[in-house]
Amino acid sequence: MKIVQELITTLDLQSHPEGGFFKETYRSSETFEKECLPTKYSGPRNVATSIYFLLTSNSFSAFHRIKQDEIWHFYTGSPLEIHEIDLEGNYSCTLIGTDLQKGERPQYVVPAGHWFGATVLEKDSYSLVGCTVSPGFDFADFELAKRAQLTQKFPQHEHIVNKLTRI
Repeated sequence: MKIVQELITTLDLQSHPEGGFFKETYRSSETFEKECLPTKYSGPRNVATSIYFLLTSNSFSAFHRIKQDEIWHFYTGSPLEIHEIDLEGNYSCTLIGTDLQKGERPQYVVPAGHWFGATVLEKDSYSLVGCTVSPGFDFADFELAKRAQLTQKFPQHEHIVNKLTRI
């Protein structure tokens, strides 16, 4: 799709390890020192970070989790499905988009520690969203799901785990 290539070029997006493309657009200059953060953090973190995230319908954002809440903001394209397995093992799917009558919401928060991934709802399309994290994102807080481990932990969700994992 021409628009996808234009977005990648114009926004200077790079490949993301979970799938799709991203560009960090904000990293606060202020930091929280390790002593001020919960013990789950290995060191200081910026107060907040934000990215553009682009996903196409021929790919997916693989199941992963981070130590912070992540706020998703819808910008343009197809609605996006956020697939989530919570700390108790419950699966849910949330639509983010702008058609409120269809149950879509332009913003959604994935709670810290939840496994989540995303897919573009419409075939042959794309979704451009933003993601904001506080304390700020650090790859030390990122864990990409391994299919065998997630399936063993959540056998009732084997179908979606197989769909949204690569390793």
